[in-house]
Amino acid sequence: MKDHPADLAAAWSELVATARRTVTDGLVVGTSGNVSRRIRDLVLVTPSGVPYDRLGPGDTTAVDLEGRQIIGALRPTSELPMHLTVYRTTTATAVVHTHAPYATAVSTLVPELPPVHYMAAALGGPVRVAPYALYGSDELAANIGEALRDRTGCLLENHGTITYGDSLDQALDRTAQLEWMCRVWLAASSVPGRTPNLLSAGQLDAAAGRLRGYGQQDRDQG
Repeated sequence: MKDHPADLAAAWSELVATARRTVTDGLVVGTSGNVSRRIRDLVLVTPSGVPYDRLGPGDTTAVDLEGRQIIGALRPTSELPMHLTVYRTTTATAVVHTHAPYATAVSTLVPELPPVHYMAAALGGPVRVAPYALYGSDELAANIGEALRDRTGCLLENHGTITYGDSLDQALDRTAQLEWMCRVWLAASSVPGRTPNLLSAGQLDAAAGRLRGYGQQDRDQG
């Protein structure tokens, strides 16, 4: 294996820390949900059924892009097919899957999260709901692949969320934003006699353009 052991150790430590945050942030309960990180043709992934607070450096678990185990004795998450689908079909280097409660509730109500906030643009547009299929199945992975077309996150019907990014921090932040938008829509839509105002495609496009320039830019560019 060409990856430097120190690089893999650091990546595994970051992955475990992210998995633990999904618990402390209320996005998963127990060992539900899973996290992965791609390093070239290697995918580090949380193992199946092991509490995140018990994972240490000796529990490193990794597979190749075909799902063959390369590192570790612990069995990878049962949701491995969805992670591999994301890596095969997008530019992702990190994936976070959760059972976030508000997002899961929304996934049972609508085929797409209504665009109640401009942060939907940060996920590529209105967030789709991948149709239900048995967890860990190739069918679910295929449904997710379609729902993520031109998006960086989606809901899983009667199941939860999946988001990806260039880093674990970015993927987790997108999960948090998605959960927050679901909570906002549920709160607004629960007001008797009122219907939430939704953003138009043009308004989301304008927000997407503004978001591309958000944050601290290169100081040499002013």
